[in-house]
Amino acid sequence: SKVSISENESILDNIGSWSGTLLKEKLCSNGVQRTPIFEEMEYDLKFPFYTTLERLDHKRNIEHFNSKGFQMLKTEYKPLHANQDILALAVEDFSTSQSIYQDELNYLDSWVKDNRLDQLQFARQKLTYCYLSAAATIFPPELSDARMSWAKNGVLTTVVDDFFDVGGSREELENLLSLVEKWDGHHQDAFYSEQVKILFLAIYTTVKQLGAKASALQDRDVTKHLVEIWLDLLRSMMTEAEWQRNQYAPTVEEYMGNAAVSFALGPIVLPALYFVGPKLLENVVKDQEYTELFRLLSTCGRFLNDIQGFEREGIEGKLNSVSLLVLHSGGSMSIQEAKQVVQKSIDASRRDLLRLVLREQGVVPRPCKQLFWKMC
Repeated sequence: SKVSISENESILDNIGSWSGTLLKEKLCSNGVQRTPIFEEMEYDLKFPFYTTLERLDHKRNIEHFNSKGFQMLKTEYKPLHANQDILALAVEDFSTSQSIYQDELNYLDSWVKDNRLDQLQFARQKLTYCYLSAAATIFPPELSDARMSWAKNGVLTTVVDDFFDVGGSREELENLLSLVEKWDGHHQDAFYSEQVKILFLAIYTTVKQLGAKASALQDRDVTKHLVEIWLDLLRSMMTEAEWQRNQYAPTVEEYMGNAAVSFALGPIVLPALYFVGPKLLENVVKDQEYTELFRLLSTCGRFLNDIQGFEREGIEGKLNSVSLLVLHSGGSMSIQEAKQVVQKSIDASRRDLLRLVLREQGVVPRPCKQLFWKMC
């Protein structure tokens, strides 16, 4: 009932509400025996399907597996040792993958130090967080290049976000943007500071390396596209910095047109699509379906961030969708009402994204569409 892909799903909504209430009542009943199916029900009520990470679900299933206690349909046809063999295979697969992930995390730690990103005092050190996102989302062992792309760009976007928020002066921000715009011709510009030098060279060398690998897999040069993705991000961050400097309050529509890009999922998700298997032709990455998948994902992320970070950003003097709704309402809308409006937009964006992901038609290959959903 929760896998809703249309705007008016009153029947599914009613079923979801009724069954959810019934199950919650059963959970609260006295004398209910805590069986594995009881725990499964409790978990699913607490965590909607769109909040779970597959690899963590695998871990939980292994930890809670009980070959004797599980009552399954047609269990009588399955000998006990078959369940134990499945469990042993799952444990072996998970342990092997975990070893690979640990090696990759150690490599990434060296990559951060080699690029001197750990020397930037203003930057949050979020390597493990960024890598967890990659490993829990793109977990098959053979997709190491996709995980590396995802994690490296996650680290870089975090550092760049901190640079635009607190670490860089106006001159430094303009210098970094100019260097990326010139790209291979960046030698024409001087580095305004050591901070700019560290940041630009980290972006430049990482994008060049990922671009070379992706181009080999795709049988065409995609490095230019990776640079364009980074340029879109930096320009959107520059726009936000100018709004804040000039104390300009954009409309919610104007804000979201820019903020969906500045949320910085572009460099994380889009380059990784080149590493998950299928060929992504140039006409595909320019197609409306590709653009809409990214817009819906980024809208979801930005709105979730705005609800969670409203109080903190208010203290820092930043505007977001919640505060802008209140501001432009002329006092007719409360903070709580604004959050409810934003939550409805999140629900609608998530639903529309799922509809696009599940649709059989379209030019974007299914493994790539799945990546948008997994990030969401």
